[in-house]
Amino acid sequence: MVGVKLLVMDEADFMRGRVYGADHDDASPRPDRAYAELVGGPLDGLLLDVTDRTDRDDLREVALTTEIGRYGPGGRALYVRRPTDGRRFDWQGDAPGTR
Repeated sequence: MVGVKLLVMDEADFMRGRVYGADHDDASPRPDRAYAELVGGPLDGLLLDVTDRTDRDDLREVALTTEIGRYGPGGRALYVRRPTDGRRFDWQGDAPGTR
């Protein structure tokens, strides 16, 4: 096929702009929800839905379950709210999950 370009997408590109914890078939952000972006680490580029968190302004850190972090399935990726931009959470490291 001459002149046809194939779209090549790596895992990071695939995850960027998708919502953490959402159904894989429908992981796009919704206009009626509020999101914070996860920056760095295994969940880099994913969006965290913070709409229903009543303490959204006080939310400073989250431990999110992931199988692609240092501790594999059940492990946690630790993110801390960026002081200068509350719409971003920066990766601080990984932690083992609880069993």
